[in-house]
Amino acid sequence: MTTTQVPGSLRRSVSNTLKGSAGNLVEWYDVYVYSVFASYFEFQFFDSEDKNSQIYIWAIFAVTFLMRPIGAWFFGRFADRHGRRLALTVSVSIMAGCSFVIALTPSAAVIGAGAAIILIVCRLVQGFATGGEYGTSATYMSEAAIRGRRGFLSSFHYVTLVGGHVLAQATLLIMVLAMPTEAISEWGWRIAFAIGGVAAIVVFYLRRTMDESLSESALESVKDGKSRSSGSMKELILHQWRPLLLCFLITMGGTVAFYTYSVTGPGIVKKAFAGDDVVSGTILNLIALTVLMLLQPIGGWLSDIVGRKTLLVFFGAGGVLYTWFLLTYLPQQTNEFAAFGILVGGFVILTGYTSINAVVKAELFPTHIRALGVGFGYAMANSIFGGTAPLLYTAAGEAQQVPLFIVYVTIAIAASLVVYVFFLHNKGANWLDDEKAMRARDTDRDEKREARQTAGAR
Repeated sequence: MTTTQVPGSLRRSVSNTLKGSAGNLVEWYDVYVYSVFASYFEFQFFDSEDKNSQIYIWAIFAVTFLMRPIGAWFFGRFADRHGRRLALTVSVSIMAGCSFVIALTPSAAVIGAGAAIILIVCRLVQGFATGGEYGTSATYMSEAAIRGRRGFLSSFHYVTLVGGHVLAQATLLIMVLAMPTEAISEWGWRIAFAIGGVAAIVVFYLRRTMDESLSESALESVKDGKSRSSGSMKELILHQWRPLLLCFLITMGGTVAFYTYSVTGPGIVKKAFAGDDVVSGTILNLIALTVLMLLQPIGGWLSDIVGRKTLLVFFGAGGVLYTWFLLTYLPQQTNEFAAFGILVGGFVILTGYTSINAVVKAELFPTHIRALGVGFGYAMANSIFGGTAPLLYTAAGEAQQVPLFIVYVTIAIAASLVVYVFFLHNKGANWLDDEKAMRARDTDRDEKREARQTAGAR
């Protein structure tokens, strides 16, 4: 039985990639508009006299990541059983609703602690939606890409993920240039969240026009009850635990590096150029993140030529060597060009992971469990290592223990580097390109295991 639709022409593949990535762009805009505007709306939800308000804001950012594994499980199962397109449409709708609620929430001065409670609930629900978006969109865009171009086309998963951050930074820049800081803090940030909600409504209709990557026969098999293993957590844990563990370990170093380089890094720049030079810092971050976004197709294209493993090893080795330099010297910069160079240097290294990690994970799992496997493996690592990185850095900074944070990030990247070197291959069959060959391999492995067990019993 054919389990995925044949992508067809390159033109059709590109069309589906763009439609699939549009929702990803909006969802990640909604994620990052929080981190970009956090310092502005901080005192709308917490008492300005509370010295821990900054910690609270970033703690909420971190806590939302706890919902991602739940979202990954729910939407992964949903996508494997009912199709990628429907799962993605529901996910972006949830994201839009929460963005509107945050935009309309009265301040703490009006409703007291209720403001913080509403913010926490909305961000938890958005974390749930994001957990589903990542795995499902990574799966869809990998399946929709044609063979030989999967690296390049699937790289748009992170083009739009980083693009969401770029749009959030661009929104802030426009506001910084157009209105005083006090106005941004009072009501301007609400516009930023409302933009995300409106954009999601547009994407809702756009996603209804994209092709489904699961075949009709696969969907019918689930509907008729013939494919009980599709989207099953039992199937994932019992029979797909090896690729699940591999997915987790691949993500571990990558996600902590991503949030350290692309969230903490711009945060350091913003702080370094605060005060009279806030516009310079905002422009610097915007240009640097735009460079990161534009680097993704280059990384994906290179992976189609030299292999995924090569790029991941480049990232791992570079991250181990560069993290100390970035976190030590970036806070010391007063020159815009020096700060830009340090930040972009980190982004070049980061591209070795971000541009291809989606397709690498998708290649690990068979179709019937792919969305759940990719999403859940990513979400677990992302929740533990990625989402906590800005909070841990902030806490380490206040405790004058940034070197300990550097050691932590370096060790996490080094652990993933070991996996890249010893457990991944540039060539050979994978579940995306040759599912028949992979099933034959698994059958042969199972037969050999049974033969050994029988011989042992004798």
